[in-house]
Amino acid sequence: MQIFKKTTKFNFMGGRKLALIVSSAVILVALASIVVRGLNLGIDFTGGTLVEVGYHETVDLPKVREALAAEGFSDATVQHFGTSRDVLVRLAPRDGVDTAAISTSAFAAMSKLADGQADMRRVEFVGPQVGDELTEDGGLAMLYALFGILIYVGIRFEYRFAVGAVIALVHDVVFTIGVFSLFQVEFDLPVLAAVLAVIGYSLNDTIVVFDRIRENFRKIRKGSATEIINASLNQALTRTLVTSMTTLLVLIALFIFGGEIIHGFALALIVGVVIGTYSSIYVASTAIIMMGISKDDLMSVEKEGADVEETP
Repeated sequence: MQIFKKTTKFNFMGGRKLALIVSSAVILVALASIVVRGLNLGIDFTGGTLVEVGYHETVDLPKVREALAAEGFSDATVQHFGTSRDVLVRLAPRDGVDTAAISTSAFAAMSKLADGQADMRRVEFVGPQVGDELTEDGGLAMLYALFGILIYVGIRFEYRFAVGAVIALVHDVVFTIGVFSLFQVEFDLPVLAAVLAVIGYSLNDTIVVFDRIRENFRKIRKGSATEIINASLNQALTRTLVTSMTTLLVLIALFIFGGEIIHGFALALIVGVVIGTYSSIYVASTAIIMMGISKDDLMSVEKEGADVEETP
């Protein structure tokens, strides 16, 4: 048949059992890490003080950390902001210590490195209550997104496709967050935004695959559901790989050259794009097979009397 020409012939669904085992094991590890180790939440969620200092000359971050540790700020997060002369410091809140006193003490320690040749650019404070609200709102945002996707895909395709898409998205979100928990990378608002972006990217990839599966279920008369899904995945493979690779090139450039301030954001998107591509092929497609999808479920319903109207 012409529909099978000029496409790859990888047996994706032949490895679905192995993929299911690997995915299950990885998700269990991610969940265990999230429960046991938790997330290394930034001050956006925990509350604290943010201090931005500008130096007249390039400054080494290890020296800044040493200076802050000498003043009792051993848990400070230090990174360059924009240039190697601009430093951004995040400080955890201290019980019974005024916020202004914390920022003043930290700036005094940092200015000693340059003999007073440093400028206070910005001071921000996030209270614990605001952090709690952001944590709750962030979690609700992901739940609302998944629920909306469930409704959208269910209306556009079929309820088994909707469930399969949500399973794939939950898989991607848990995996991405699990990476941040396992390696204790700081989880802040930009990372949360990246996780929400991963949901959108992964859904787009899954919808493209599902659209091809639905089209082939209606076109291909012979073959089992597994064979048709396999053919559909091969047909969509080029588009999926080209999209993923071009996106990854941009994200890797951001991760390497974008500075430490967006490392977490870029890392979350890199992990999300890779795992989202994998889940579109194996997780979402395997889920609809396990739920017993068949050609009859997607065949167009013929109106009564259609044959009579077409008869001359």
